[in-house]
Amino acid sequence: MLAALIIWRILQQNAQIAAQERQRALRATTPPTVEYAVAQTRDIVNTYQTTGTVQTTQDVRITPKVTGRIIFLQVHEGDVVATGQVLVRIDPTQLQAQVQQQRATLAESEHRLAQAQATQQATNVTVEAQIRQQQAEVANDQVALAQAQQNYAAQTAAAQAAVSDAQAKVDAADATIASAQAGVNSARANLTNAQATYNRTYSLYKQGYVSAQEVDNARTALRVQQEALSTAQAQLRAAQSARASAVAQLRAAEQQQNVVRTNGTTAIEAARTKLAQAQSTLATAQANRGQIPSYQQNLAALRATVNIQRAALANTTAQLADTVLSSPLNGVVTTRFQDPGALATPSQPILELQAVDTVWAVVSVPDVVATRLHIGQTAFVTFDVYPERTFAGKVGQINPAADVLSRQYVIRVALSNRQRLFRVGMFARVTFETASAAHVTAVPREAVQQDAAGSYVLVITSEETVAHRPVVTGLSDTQYIAILQGVSSGERVVTLSAFALHAGQQVRPVPRGSSGYGAPQGAATPMPNVNAQGTFTPAAIPGAVAGNTTESAGGRTRR
Repeated sequence: MLAALIIWRILQQNAQIAAQERQRALRATTPPTVEYAVAQTRDIVNTYQTTGTVQTTQDVRITPKVTGRIIFLQVHEGDVVATGQVLVRIDPTQLQAQVQQQRATLAESEHRLAQAQATQQATNVTVEAQIRQQQAEVANDQVALAQAQQNYAAQTAAAQAAVSDAQAKVDAADATIASAQAGVNSARANLTNAQATYNRTYSLYKQGYVSAQEVDNARTALRVQQEALSTAQAQLRAAQSARASAVAQLRAAEQQQNVVRTNGTTAIEAARTKLAQAQSTLATAQANRGQIPSYQQNLAALRATVNIQRAALANTTAQLADTVLSSPLNGVVTTRFQDPGALATPSQPILELQAVDTVWAVVSVPDVVATRLHIGQTAFVTFDVYPERTFAGKVGQINPAADVLSRQYVIRVALSNRQRLFRVGMFARVTFETASAAHVTAVPREAVQQDAAGSYVLVITSEETVAHRPVVTGLSDTQYIAILQGVSSGERVVTLSAFALHAGQQVRPVPRGSSGYGAPQGAATPMPNVNAQGTFTPAAIPGAVAGNTTESAGGRTRR
């Protein structure tokens, strides 16, 4: 019985071994099943998410400049205030009394100053009248001297211009004479030539070699040259006459120039002498001012008193205005430090206000992120208290200096808060876009493999075989990687295989996720459409991980 059982077990093992051998042979001859994905053109965007805190854009403490009893204070924590709204009034009674007293004292000092000025005016009127008269004489004589100098310069320039003009006419006449003389010489040469031509033609005519018409033509040409010579001689005589006239004008202009110089020099010297006399008289009149300094010192003292009292009145008036405290911004009251009836002092604030129409979402980022951000860039903010909403803000400030200890850069994102959704101190998660590549050919990240030569993908050809394709990769996100060279949009690439593949191997391709090797990966989520209130759902930001500060491997992908 035992032997039969042993024999049966041996037969069973042999059958299993034979079945395994048959399956191994079948697998060796059957193409392996591989998953593939189609290379597509899409946008790849990298994002960076970090956490921060909501802060106000303005935080103001209302502190008085004067000491006094608070007689008006009606706002409380949470009340909304507007710019210019009266918030606090301090009892002005004591300051009002000081203003009235200082006004009376100032009026008395101004009266004494007016009396002193009237007394001095009677003493100084004669001296000042003489000084002003002599100053007027000096001014008139200075004007007369300047006028004489200007006249001399103008007349001299005019005389020189006349001389230059006359000289130019003489030079032009000389040129005309030379031209006319050349014309006479040319006409004489032409006449001599015409005479010789006529004589030669007439001699040939007598011998019967030329016609009478040719003799007439030669005679006519001779007469023309005679007339041309006469004309040229007349022009020469006219040019000589013009030169004589120009020479006469030049002599007259030179004489007039001498006269102008003599008269102008005389007039200037006379004006200088008169000015010197007027200046001497003015110096004598100014010397009479020696009696004025005592009056001036008295007036200076009275004016100083008036100025001091005016400054004191202005200071007290300003203090009286400081008893009314107004809101410098549109915001809310966050703290009320005192109540009506309390004594306000410059060292103790009364209210604290914060601007809430716009708030900051303040975060810290490393330098590699800070260098990729810019003012005005859109950022997306989520809050735990609003789990179904995400808000769009703008980068408003980028601190150019890093924190000494953390080496982080502070970024402030501006959020509109007109609906009063955000409060100072709230926890916020902020997502920034740090890099993007538009309309690039992309494949799933698992399709790209590495070997000693670099990156490559396995492309499935139309014959269902595998082709080894080196590639140049670009920007990537959590799901896809950009292919800059090596793969075209629409080609199939292997994403998953149970066996090692080699170039040229026959395969049985199936769509990605349908072979059962692994769970299919979802399609990339497109960038959300922000509504009129600037919000959208948090699920619209792929790659943004909740919790600690993270930077996704690729961020999100837009189709």
